[in-house]
Amino acid sequence: MRQRTHPLLPRPGPRLFTVWRRNLRVWRKLMLPAVVGNFGEPILYLLAFGVGFGAMVGEVDGMRYMVFIASGIVASSAMMTASFEGMYSAYTRMAEQNTWLGMLATPLTLDDIVFGEAVWAATKGLISAITVLIVASLLGLVADARALLALPVIFLAAFTFGALALVVTSLARSYDFFLYYFTLAVTPMLLLSGVFFPLEQLPGWVQTLAWMLPLAHVIELVRPLMTGEWPIRWLPHLAVITGYGVLAISVASYRIRRRLLR
Repeated sequence: MRQRTHPLLPRPGPRLFTVWRRNLRVWRKLMLPAVVGNFGEPILYLLAFGVGFGAMVGEVDGMRYMVFIASGIVASSAMMTASFEGMYSAYTRMAEQNTWLGMLATPLTLDDIVFGEAVWAATKGLISAITVLIVASLLGLVADARALLALPVIFLAAFTFGALALVVTSLARSYDFFLYYFTLAVTPMLLLSGVFFPLEQLPGWVQTLAWMLPLAHVIELVRPLMTGEWPIRWLPHLAVITGYGVLAISVASYRIRRRLLR
């Protein structure tokens, strides 16, 4: 008999990794073009912004502009990849292919499915970030092995962004709905969270808005680790990222349960 859970307290079990493995097997068929794309996009960003703007800007916060944006692109690539996976791919499995309904006919619970999807989105985000980190290392934009400590932060952040995307998926009735989230949330975070320029250059109210969103906190942890320093006040940044993730995965589980099990 399927385990009953309180709608506001999701309780996934170890079977969530069955969902993760299923998605991995499907992704492996398209792995080569996906990985090539993950290498190509960061190179384009680093060359276009790092070389182009870098020639005009020079140094930012005491470092070459290319070094500055490399860490921002690592964090933002995880956000973008996890968000796409938690929306477009997850929506396809939920609404178009009815894959989740088929899973519910097995011992899997809905919490297993939702958490499995979030962990898979986090994995995709981590893979994307690792490819960017490799490119940055080859270009001499990473200070030392301390950058490897950024990977657990990236995985946690990608889980959070994947969970937020699943909340949007739970509300969507078509693929077009995702444009609202990208326009109102993802794009502002990309432009205002310190990816391309320091937050200190923005007006005070914009800085306040940026600190209310998770990406700025991710960058505050990743950038020092990639530039040979240690993050300052790392615990509050981790708390914000984790808080967003816990709240988002709880809301996503509740909303998707109401949608599929009504």
